[in-house]
Amino acid sequence: MGGMRTPPLLLTTVAVASLSGTVVAGAAEIHVRGAAELLRAAGGAGPGDVIVVGGGPLSGVALSGLRGREGAPITLRGASAERPAEFRGGNVGLQLSACEFVTLRFLDVRGARGNGINIDDGGDKARPARGIRVEDCLVADIGPRGNHDALKLSGVDDFAVLRCRFEGWGGSGIDMVGCHDGVVEACAFIGKGGFSQSNGVQMKGGSARVSLRSCYFEGAGQRGVNIGGSTGLDYFRPRAGDCEAEAIEVAGNRFVGSLAPIAWVGSKGGRVHHNTFYLPEKWVLRILQENTAPGFEPAAGGSFEDNVIVFDRRVAVFANVGGGTAPETFRFRGNAWFEVGRGAGGRRPDLPSPEEAGVYGVDPELEAADGPAMRVTSPAPELRGKGADGYRP
Repeated sequence: MGGMRTPPLLLTTVAVASLSGTVVAGAAEIHVRGAAELLRAAGGAGPGDVIVVGGGPLSGVALSGLRGREGAPITLRGASAERPAEFRGGNVGLQLSACEFVTLRFLDVRGARGNGINIDDGGDKARPARGIRVEDCLVADIGPRGNHDALKLSGVDDFAVLRCRFEGWGGSGIDMVGCHDGVVEACAFIGKGGFSQSNGVQMKGGSARVSLRSCYFEGAGQRGVNIGGSTGLDYFRPRAGDCEAEAIEVAGNRFVGSLAPIAWVGSKGGRVHHNTFYLPEKWVLRILQENTAPGFEPAAGGSFEDNVIVFDRRVAVFANVGGGTAPETFRFRGNAWFEVGRGAGGRRPDLPSPEEAGVYGVDPELEAADGPAMRVTSPAPELRGKGADGYRP
């Protein structure tokens, strides 16, 4: 008996409206089932096309050279949030290489041994992947141990990761190497037992002008957010400079746990403001220098402003400062510090430089303190506008 014939792709010519409102006449909505159909559809996709993935789980899919255009991306998605495209197992759940203006939406990626979703420039540092959007996706159970990331971005510019959820990974929830001009917003990073989870989000290897905002971190690794890191010089994009990361913003986020919610590591600048930190496990912040290659400047110039920090006796050292850094160049201003169970008599933080206009010993009366809905309910006027509740984009 002959083999089963692969059914033809269901292709409908439509006018597809992009997120920017542009209508692309003649764009196609292509419904596929299985990896072979997906590869065939992606190979012929053009600006404005939408590939809707259905059927059973896929595994280890790699796509290269997809080229949408600004205002008319190629979209790869599941049918809906309730019926996402499923990727299970494999070394990498889904890989995009050397792509431009591609949107991933409604994907459910689980159980990959390496990285969950891997997006890169295909090794061409002169031509980064760009215009990539990852929206409303779930990536879970990646690794479970070692340098295996839920979402890996290498050489990606002008990108957005929106409303995604990451649960359980080995290395980073999101690891960025040489990424520029991007935003991660309204995402959740949830650590799980049995996974090594080095950090929630890491921006290194020459990353710059990235904003991480309005996200939720719960037990999301030893370092919730790693501004910088340690990168081999050959992996920097576009080339190694004098720091691991610069012009990074971390704002409006809520953190529960982590040994240290925030770390500056070989970075230049980095503004951390209007976040809420609940019960860090060892330190509130770290200032470190892990890349000591010639020409690299000390970690310097970061700012920590208008945050709310609720801590307990587990925090004996507020700021862990490593050698080869410039902690005196960091600025601390307007943060509200409260030690659980101590009231107005709680400890004041010992910081690398004097804090301006700090608030100490005022209970923020956090509601839903150990979840994404946590908010300050205290009417104290000195807390007004501070923490994640006070963030305004």
